[in-house]
Amino acid sequence: MVYMLRFRAFLVWILCFGVALASWRFLALGVELSMEFVAYHAIERRLAFFAHITLAPVALMLLPFQFWKGLRSRRPQVHRWIGRAYGLSILLAGVGSILMAFGTTAGPVAAWGFGILGVLWLGSTGYGIWLARQGRIAEHRRWMFRSAALTFAAVTLRLYLPLLFATLGEEAGYTLVAWLCWVPNLAFAEWYLRRPLRQSAALAA
Repeated sequence: MVYMLRFRAFLVWILCFGVALASWRFLALGVELSMEFVAYHAIERRLAFFAHITLAPVALMLLPFQFWKGLRSRRPQVHRWIGRAYGLSILLAGVGSILMAFGTTAGPVAAWGFGILGVLWLGSTGYGIWLARQGRIAEHRRWMFRSAALTFAAVTLRLYLPLLFATLGEEAGYTLVAWLCWVPNLAFAEWYLRRPLRQSAALAA
């Protein structure tokens, strides 16, 4: 059981860092070459686009640190500073994602999917940080778990997209992934948080 938990934690670290680093490929290859499917955003809403593709990976890389129990207990000040950086990254990247959703050429279903994701991402993170500032730590951890599930959409999107493109085509696949990348994540988070307290003690530890 312990080895399985360690393997899961290791997998989360690898996926978060791997996807974050891959997301910055535009720094070396340029947007047109590395993100052809969404490159039009760089022209039509440049600030929102670069805020999102630059800072969303920052939030993703910081995510595992916030669930590192040893860091929280031994270095609470570091945990708080990482949390501030995580929150600021999501604020700017989340606003950028909502603006991009409004201007997507993928159609209204995809626009609503990504738009709602952006709103929930901002809302859960902001509320979680507010709870921490109020000293309501148990509630804070629950809301940041929801935030983490939505941040992890960056990973699930990239896991699903190649399969969806191959089976459904780019148009239908992109529309579906706008919902599939985050709805199951959030559903899992809610299931986990609603389990008996003794079973989710790891979250409150």
